[in-house]
Amino acid sequence: MTALLEVRDLSKDYPARDGKGVVRAVSNVSLALEAGQTLGVVGESGCGKSTLARLIMRLIEPRSGEILFKGQNLVSLSAPDLRRRRRDIQMVFQDPYASLDPRMNVAAIISEPLDIHGIGSRAERKAKVLELLDLVGLDRSAAAKYPHEFSGGQRQRIGIARAIALEPKLVVLDEPVSALDVSIQSQILNLLIDLKKRLGLTYIFISHDLSVVEHVSDDVAVMYLGQIVEYGKAAQVLHAPLHPYSQALVSAIPEIDTQKKKQRIVLTGDPPNPENIPPGCPFHPRCPHVMAICRQIPPELQVTQDRRAACHLYREGPGGH
Repeated sequence: MTALLEVRDLSKDYPARDGKGVVRAVSNVSLALEAGQTLGVVGESGCGKSTLARLIMRLIEPRSGEILFKGQNLVSLSAPDLRRRRRDIQMVFQDPYASLDPRMNVAAIISEPLDIHGIGSRAERKAKVLELLDLVGLDRSAAAKYPHEFSGGQRQRIGIARAIALEPKLVVLDEPVSALDVSIQSQILNLLIDLKKRLGLTYIFISHDLSVVEHVSDDVAVMYLGQIVEYGKAAQVLHAPLHPYSQALVSAIPEIDTQKKKQRIVLTGDPPNPENIPPGCPFHPRCPHVMAICRQIPPELQVTQDRRAACHLYREGPGGH
């Protein structure tokens, strides 16, 4: 099956603060996503998750690599062609207040993408706004109100309505529930799952919360210092992780069953400075299984069936050291 989205060796650098070096925000990332699936992208703050999201959206320009959507390379598109393609790729941002214009009422916010792309008459756009409010669980009277009149969860529903207004194929969700109260998070997650089924959406779901990612994802990519260190089916990555970093992340997930004891893996040291990533495996200064080769040679993302892990422990594939 041809992937809806395929990212190949995508990289993005920023100038270092001293003006002499570079910060490797995303480094040689490759992934593929089939229509109707959800890819969860997880990792610590600063690992490159949000940069990856903005690269896929073409909100920022990559240093190198390809972003193939339905086989078309988004990186090489002209501005008019990219604008047309954006109908198919939309984004929901982390902060539902900062992403909504406080000077526009809800009807204007949701209909703005329709206005920009010249879709429908004025009456048709008005009807579409009301339909979208129904779809995301908001009263139709919300159309005349402004963002400050809503709670955080309601504002995120408005952001979701705007994102699906153009009937996109792919929605990039950048920490869509992290700014919300825990009591509201499950409501928004259930809304996203319902919309995916009803509208046939494909998601990239970015989060630092592995329990949330497990709830919504088919596949999971674990990022560390701008690189994917593990990639596979969500159930496998989150219940039987291969990479030592993934193992540490999974061990930190709170256990609901208080009678069930869980061994917490506590990593020593801090993540390396992204302006000065160490040679070899970038995780080796914190890895409990570090070997001599880890300090010298960067590991490749080893492929075995549907599992991938960038770790020298699996030079001959997972299970065969």
